[in-house]
Amino acid sequence: MTNPYPHLLSPLDLGPFPVPNRVVMGSMHTGLEDRAKNTGRLAAYFAERARGGVGLIVTGGYAPNRTGWLLPFGAKLTNRLEARRHRTITDAVHAEGGRILLQILHAGRYSYWPLSVSASSIKAPINPFRPRRLTSWGVRRQIRAYVRCARLAQRAGYDGVEIMGGEGYFINQFLAERTNRRTDEWGGSPENRRRLPVEIVRRTREAVGPDFAICFRLSMADLVEGGQRWDEIVALAQEVERAGATLINTDIGWHESRVPTIVTSVPRAAFADVTAELAKHVAIPVAASNRINMPETAEEILARGDTQLISMARPMLADPEWVRKATAGAADEINTCIACNQACLDHAFVNKHVSCLLNPR
Repeated sequence: MTNPYPHLLSPLDLGPFPVPNRVVMGSMHTGLEDRAKNTGRLAAYFAERARGGVGLIVTGGYAPNRTGWLLPFGAKLTNRLEARRHRTITDAVHAEGGRILLQILHAGRYSYWPLSVSASSIKAPINPFRPRRLTSWGVRRQIRAYVRCARLAQRAGYDGVEIMGGEGYFINQFLAERTNRRTDEWGGSPENRRRLPVEIVRRTREAVGPDFAICFRLSMADLVEGGQRWDEIVALAQEVERAGATLINTDIGWHESRVPTIVTSVPRAAFADVTAELAKHVAIPVAASNRINMPETAEEILARGDTQLISMARPMLADPEWVRKATAGAADEINTCIACNQACLDHAFVNKHVSCLLNPR
């Protein structure tokens, strides 16, 4: 049978390992990450997507320490006992022939508890808690926490990590003047504001070696006043590449942004051109994201040579067989994500387990 999507379904060698196609299941917090008792359910959830043919899976976000929690007692990876529990997830995915990265997510001022920290003590408009400004020593301590988390992920059997650098979370808070009013080596100039993510990637690479993937989730458009300029975003991409990143994944907008980025009214692949422009400035693979939900759209982006990978989160929630159906030339049978957000993000934001109106199972 003729390959219906020759670019989308072609293999890619990432360096640490090959992937069988260009489909990345993007990170989405399901709520199952937050309690140890749900580890088995989470393993089954990811294994089903690996069995469905996804080339690379990224987990929901895990905090590298307690100050980075999204919620009190939320998902974190900080010790060997937790790493041992994650073996249930990685073994299940690998048994289906899949590859999986653990996302390291430090919430910064988005952490919904009173012991949050950030670049500066500036309260987020979507959070009642004001973060504590980190000292220079405190910043270095956070970097060490990222590195420790990555090493624990490696110990747990993950194929790599994704370092969340977008959506207005901790790293993004250092990158933007909006939230970084520092005058020391971690603030002021764009170079100083980029120091934190570059140091995290560099030191993580030194700790995990060459055979472990490091994906950097990079904000390519902050969409808030006082966000990064385009030249700063390009410089960051180039610096994290030199620091040892394996690939870059697209992130668009902060949680506090008033610009819609993933709802139904946003056109399909609305931000693919932004990713394509960024990809011109680096040599490592770059993944396009946001409102890409069908194989025809993904194939068109890849065929233009704009990017090397396509990241989709909610489409994989709606249909775990997305890749298998595309491979079989049965795209009309895909249970298509309609970007309604009603059972996925809306549930997540009120601390319920994520579901899907199109696929409640």
